[in-house]
Amino acid sequence: MASKKFLPDDFLLNSPTARRLYTAHAAPQPIFDYHCHLPPDQIAANHQFKNLWAIWLAGDHYKWRAMRANGVPEELITGTTTSDYDKFLAWCRTVPLTFRNPLYHWSHLELRRYFGIDLIINEENAPKIWKLANEKLAKPEMSVHGILTKFKVAVVCTTDDPVDSLEHHIAIAKSGLKTRVFPTFRPDKALLVDKPAAFNPWVEQLAARSGIEIKHLASFLAALDDRHAFFHSLGGRVSDHGMEFIPWDECSDAEAAAIFDQARAGRAATPEQWTKFGAYIMLFFGRLDAKRGWTKQLHLGALRNNNARLLKRLGADAGVDSIGDFPQARTLARYLDTLDAAGELPKVVLYNLNPADNYVFATMCGNFGDGSIIGKLQFGSGWWFLDQKEAMEWQMNALSQLGLLSRFVGMLTDSRSFLSYVRHEYFRRILCNLIGNDVEAGLIPDDTKAVGDMVENICFNNASNFFGLEYGKFPGAGAKAAAKARPAAKGKPAAKAAKPAKKRR
Repeated sequence: MASKKFLPDDFLLNSPTARRLYTAHAAPQPIFDYHCHLPPDQIAANHQFKNLWAIWLAGDHYKWRAMRANGVPEELITGTTTSDYDKFLAWCRTVPLTFRNPLYHWSHLELRRYFGIDLIINEENAPKIWKLANEKLAKPEMSVHGILTKFKVAVVCTTDDPVDSLEHHIAIAKSGLKTRVFPTFRPDKALLVDKPAAFNPWVEQLAARSGIEIKHLASFLAALDDRHAFFHSLGGRVSDHGMEFIPWDECSDAEAAAIFDQARAGRAATPEQWTKFGAYIMLFFGRLDAKRGWTKQLHLGALRNNNARLLKRLGADAGVDSIGDFPQARTLARYLDTLDAAGELPKVVLYNLNPADNYVFATMCGNFGDGSIIGKLQFGSGWWFLDQKEAMEWQMNALSQLGLLSRFVGMLTDSRSFLSYVRHEYFRRILCNLIGNDVEAGLIPDDTKAVGDMVENICFNNASNFFGLEYGKFPGAGAKAAAKARPAAKGKPAAKAAKPAKKRR
């Protein structure tokens, strides 16, 4: 009996209905990438990658982890004294050992969809893959703009610190790129009152960028509000928080101010104080998002930077993070309920990293609908370690059983790599197979329009509607935005556009 072809056209599509849904309804949809870590400077510059390592391996933590598991020396993974080709070759030696890991599928799909290379990745084929891919990378259609156009990426939301200038977003808006690229407000460092050595320099950057002298809690909050408004002026409508869990404890204005002052004086908050201040500041961020009609994303459950040796050598985001086992339900419920009771709950997308929390998060999303928008709280797609076939199915099954899969806002890349758009294809095939199998089993009517519309909505339309029509209307940055994006002079606050900066306390 002949073996099946590897990655055939019906890859992951195990029924005629699944194949029809994917071909006719999922594959043609554009991509709404509402959360990623793509570098805005590379988009602004329409970056052309020098070789396959630079676009394929330089920032891919998934591949780094597989290479470390295979015993590859760190110098051949993230090293600076080895050649790009040698690091690429080390990956090609590792790939044949990744059977059943999604990296095996993703890596081959990346070569096929981006470069038209239909070779099995191994050491023998490595020289040819390197040559063919690098020849293709030199062509204009493989620039960053070319990639975004090729994959019909309608929207990209990058991840940006409140102290970022956003100058690259302004340049992108003026570039004529059809893909709309917007900043996402990620203020995680605002909670670092337990780490004054990191917190205080960041507060000084915030003061310089906002033009607000920060001497106490009130001016700190004013500066954050100022930057939130600036993100809004550039079309940003999404915030994001990466946390182990939502902190919760009652905290008065006076208590929060005292904790802030203590951190500014260089004294670290105790765990109890951090919990109080964290709850206080997260409520503040929720109110900001509600005030401006934004969507809040909560990424909960990662245990980060477990390897002190690699953290010291490479810094954060070195690929040494794990799923955490933190309690989630009670504090998350208190947080959402407090905002809801005050009429200040924004749209929210909840992502869990521990699959044990699937039913917790899926049921939590059903608690706070208020009729103002369809699916006001969304159970986000499988995140990080869960963005593979098994865990994507777990997430969609939990959502189907406990909520409305038909209103799901679908997939995102959550990636630093411009080669990650094949993960949307991967997700869409899994989605169509899941639904198609139910149709074939008689669990869903064989209604071509109803089921096809559902697939199209999950792949694109639901996200477009949920995150707002503003994404189609942002006209570009004006003079005010350009002025606010300029770096502040060293030691001085940034100048406000249109009028001189006024010191505020």
